[in-house]
Formats: sequence, structure tokens, C-alpha cells
Amino acid sequence: MNPLILSTMLIGIGLGTTLTFATSHWLLAWMGLEMNTLAIIPLMAQHHHPRAVEAATKYFLIQAAGAAMLLFATTTNAWLTGQWDLTQMGHPLPASLVIVALALKLGLAPLHAWLPDVLQGLDLITGLIMSTWQKLAPFALILQTQPMNSTLLVVLGLSSTLIGGWGGLNQTQLRKVLAYSSIAHLGWMVLVLPFLPSLTALALITYILMTSSMFLLFKLTKATSINSLATTWSKAPALTAITPIVLLSLGGLPPLTGFMPKWLILQELSKQALAPTATLAALTALLSLFFYLRLSYAMTLTTSPNSLTATSPWRMGSNMPTLPTAVFVTASSALLPLTPAALALVTS
Repeated sequence: MNPLILSTMLIGIGLGTTLTFATSHWLLAWMGLEMNTLAIIPLMAQHHHPRAVEAATKYFLIQAAGAAMLLFATTTNAWLTGQWDLTQMGHPLPASLVIVALALKLGLAPLHAWLPDVLQGLDLITGLIMSTWQKLAPFALILQTQPMNSTLLVVLGLSSTLIGGWGGLNQTQLRKVLAYSSIAHLGWMVLVLPFLPSLTALALITYILMTSSMFLLFKLTKATSINSLATTWSKAPALTAITPIVLLSLGGLPPLTGFMPKWLILQELSKQALAPTATLAALTALLSLFFYLRLSYAMTLTTSPNSLTATSPWRMGSNMPTLPTAVFVTASSALLPLTPAALALVTS
């Protein structure tokens, strides 16, 4: 892609998210979401592969449906209450419709079916943008929407953690595994959203760190399926050795960074007298942990066959800089000691 067009699209994505962050008016927030969508579609279809074009088309249709539902809900709220302010959703029906529309845009279960297919059709860097940056604007709107329908959010959160863990079990394509991982993590964030929104923001930050490190590692090693992970050792031995730690961090095992948000979310749910919900969420995390362990096994305990077709990718070096990957990997595995500071920030 032409560098000028690429920079224009990236600026458009940034401006759309910034506009949604900065505004308190529903029309401007909707406009920011539309800018986001329209700017990323050329990046999705830039390789002219049929799967990329299919992914861009699916993404456009889903985002258009979500935006139409959002506009309908906010217009209904303005008609009933006379308010266009994000924090003045005075009627429960449009408030619930807004949450459903934003859940469709994010890919929360049971409105998740588009996300694995779309992510599978993208290259890893565009998939990274899709899985991290594109989540920020809808989450900013959900955080500001008052009043929140806590029952609806808990149902969306639990179904997302369950389907995100269940759907990733039999996948062999890494982008689909990361898509189901994204659905499960979004479920954890939404689960605690009605009770402690600042904890949702903390979980989103740690999710972005861990997901970014995984996408960058797979880009560095040119891995797109579980079978191709067996050949990654010869390309970047040190980072490949650390990758299982990042995967276990995504699964939420102590003493890694990913344990922090899950620990705090379970603690908050228990404080809210939702012990059965917390138990069910913790059990669904075991499903996710199983497919993270599959990836770890493929990377560290599987030897690739020594045929010429298998060894040829080993000789193709990557010109991608390793410093950003190393920084994200370190952050994804070593930030658990900062939990007291994070807890003080969340509860202040």
C-alpha cells in the first residue's frame, strides 16, 4: 500500500477513536465509530486476497448494522427524554439497545460469530489493530452509558467467557484462536463493568499488552497455524522460549501479569455477593487455558520433521524489529508485582 494512503488510513483510525473519546454527544460518538470503520476497511482488503475481501465485507456489514442500531437507540432516547448526552440515557429500553449495539461492534457473545471469520482473513498486523485499538472506542461508550443494565452485562460477560473458551478448543488456525481468546477476555471485562468500571479499564490495558505481544511474536516467526509453531525455534529462540509464558499469562496463571485482572475481578464479584457468577467465570477460564497449553506444547515440545519443505522456512530471516516484541513480552509476563499500585488506582 502507498505510504501516503497508509498514513491517511491510520490517522483516520486514530481520529475516529479520539473523537469518540472526546465527545459527550451521541451523534459525534457515532460519527467517530463510523470514521474508525471506514478507515480500517482499506487496510483489511489491501492484499486483494479473496479471504481478505470477504473479511472486509463481513466487517463492514456487521459494523453498519451495529451503527444503525446505535443510532436508532440514541434517537429513541432523545425522542423519549430530550437528551443526546452519553451519561443521560434516561430510559431503560434505549440504554439496553445501546449495550447490545456496542456488544455487536465488539464481538461479545452471542453476537460474536463474525469475529473469528473476519480475523482469519486478515494479516497479523491488521489483526492486531482489530483486536486492540478497535476495541477502545466501543468500550469508552459502554463505560459512559448510564444507567447500565447490570443483568444484561453479566449475561453477555458470562456467555462470552464460556463461548470464548469453548470455541477455541478445536481450532488449528492461530488467528481464530486469538479471536476466541479476545471474546473470552472481553467477557471478563464486561462482567465487572457494572460494579467497578475502572477495573474494566485495567483489564483492557493488560489484555492489549498480552494480545499485542502474541500477534507480534507470530508475525516475527511467520506462524499462522499450530503446525507452523514447531518451526519457530530456529527463527527466534529466546522469544520462542518466552512465548509459553505469555500464553500462560493470557490464561491467567500466577505469577504472571494476566493473573492480576482476573484475580481482582473475581474479588470484586465476590464482594458484590455474586459468588456463583465468579465461580462460573473461573471455571470457564480453564477452557481457555487448555488451548493456550496446546499452543505452548506445539512451540516448545514438538520437533518439526526434517524434510526440505519443513526446514526451508527456518532459513528465511525476518527483518522485523524485535525490540517492540520484547517490550510487550516482558510487560505481559512481569507486571504482577504492580498489583497493589493498580488496586490503589482502581479503588481511588
